[in-house]
Amino acid sequence: MCGIVGYVGPQQAQGVVVEGLRRLEYRGYDSAGIALVVHDAAGGTLAMEKRAGKLANLEKAIADRPLPESTTGIGHTRWATHGAPNDVNAHPHTGGSRRVALVHNGIIENFAALRGRIEADDHVMLSETDTEVAAQLLELQVESGVDLTTAMQRICRQLEGAFTLVAVDSQDPDRVVAARRSSPLVVGLGDGENFLGSDVSAFIEHTREAMELGQDQVVTITRDAVEVTDFDGNPSDGKRYTVTWDLSAAEKDGHDWFMRKEIFEQPRAVADSLLGRRTADGLLQLDEMRLSDDDIREVDKIIIIACGTSFYAGMVAKYAIEHWTRTPVEVELASEFRYRDPILDYSTLVVAISQSGETADTLQAIRHARTQRSKVLAICNTNGSTIPRESDAVIYTHAGPEIGVASTKGFLTQLVACYLLALYVAQVKGTRYGDEITEIIHQLEEMPDHIATVLESAETVYELARTHLNTKSVLFLGRHAGYPVALEGALKLKELAYIHAEGFAAGELKHGPIALIEEGLPVLCVVPPQGRDQLHEKMISGIQEVRARGARTICLAEEGDTSIEPYADVLIRLPRVPVLLQPLVAIVPLQLFACELATAMGHDVDQPRNLAKSVTVE
Repeated sequence: MCGIVGYVGPQQAQGVVVEGLRRLEYRGYDSAGIALVVHDAAGGTLAMEKRAGKLANLEKAIADRPLPESTTGIGHTRWATHGAPNDVNAHPHTGGSRRVALVHNGIIENFAALRGRIEADDHVMLSETDTEVAAQLLELQVESGVDLTTAMQRICRQLEGAFTLVAVDSQDPDRVVAARRSSPLVVGLGDGENFLGSDVSAFIEHTREAMELGQDQVVTITRDAVEVTDFDGNPSDGKRYTVTWDLSAAEKDGHDWFMRKEIFEQPRAVADSLLGRRTADGLLQLDEMRLSDDDIREVDKIIIIACGTSFYAGMVAKYAIEHWTRTPVEVELASEFRYRDPILDYSTLVVAISQSGETADTLQAIRHARTQRSKVLAICNTNGSTIPRESDAVIYTHAGPEIGVASTKGFLTQLVACYLLALYVAQVKGTRYGDEITEIIHQLEEMPDHIATVLESAETVYELARTHLNTKSVLFLGRHAGYPVALEGALKLKELAYIHAEGFAAGELKHGPIALIEEGLPVLCVVPPQGRDQLHEKMISGIQEVRARGARTICLAEEGDTSIEPYADVLIRLPRVPVLLQPLVAIVPLQLFACELATAMGHDVDQPRNLAKSVTVE
């Protein structure tokens, strides 16, 4: 949820930290704060500022009352969990003597008991947060005579929950110490300087060399060294890697919103997600397949677990996997999965879809699955994140950074990964011949050009969106693989425009939803390609039903489909593609529609109200 930055080096820490926070503001914008360690005759003091609201509020406060020069600092952007989003609850937090400052992402589940213990010793708590508990405990440790690293190790052994902690000690001015458990943190490795961040965008301007940390690890950074231990103090290692995208990938590139930029990046993102997927002899290969062919062959059920947009990608995957592999598939909301006592065993493959790789509900679901001996495969965009590390196999989506909270290229690249998984299982199980798989791969490789074709008509969609400024409700209809597209289209409108929007399977209209139809109600209809098991004809029947009752039908239909024309008040053309792959092109106009309508309504498209990019708490 929250964004964290840490820095030690020769540069002014305030500039490095604030710039890092700007790149992480998509992770939380309820408040922001910074703490600097300032050298003085007494050894060192803390200089802090924090403000409720967006980062701009903090920047104004710093401009009005400049902080002292410092080369060591930490910063935080908050998405509130414990305590209201106000100045007092904003991070960083300190202990009673203000020697230690600490920022935190996640939830400390046993904070109430720890707070009671602290208050029983007459220490005064200033905020409502669980974070202040960790700050108080950490300061008590360093004041007992141990260094900040040892203090961090000790308090982490007391904490329960999921957390990233980053701290500085005013009496140890050249060190930043951090810890992680089930919450994201990455180290940036510089020349005479080192960085910490919730993700690499926090420091990509300064270095592409990074280190991922394992579970339950503490990292200490100074100008010239990075040391990693476990919570017990035993030396440990992080995994170094080079970031393959540069600073420009995190900029808007001339667009008004990151989201709009990311919509237009989708042809390249889909192409990148397909790179390197076949061996020299033409067989499919996945990123980190630690499951043997025998493991795959013994899978007799696949359960896909995900949240939000990723859940809808999983719904599309069900159609593809079952069609190409004849393996039964269930699609589950990760937040509900482990609470219904699911039936799992060694022959179940659990597929976890998460853009960030840190989604708390999904992470807990895969941990439950592993206790039942199930195999776990992750589909993820974030190299080195927790869900891939705790899985038996990984398909990375290679979408690059997605800054907009509402997922766009993340969704399309997840779809590609799901198709690749389906084809890989078909290859191993022999349910599709090699030439059939090759043909589908070729069809997938044509999709970037098809998506680019859809984007060429963006202005037409924008004009349509702007005519709906006063619309209070929109319905979306689809069938087969178009049904999840309808759900995702409705979600985008809810996220961005804050209006009522619902997606339905078109065949369900007559079972209740048709009661919602009234004169002039916009209904966006995802029309299946012609010639697939009467789907097309049945979809037209549903469109006729709503149109006869006064709805305004906006139809997405493939080029050459003339039969839809009498029933469409507005017609948006899609390239001709197979029905299972149509979601890759059909969702794009719906993304554009939601983005432009929200823009015309004056909303913040990149940071919709009440939402954060990565949901790292249950």
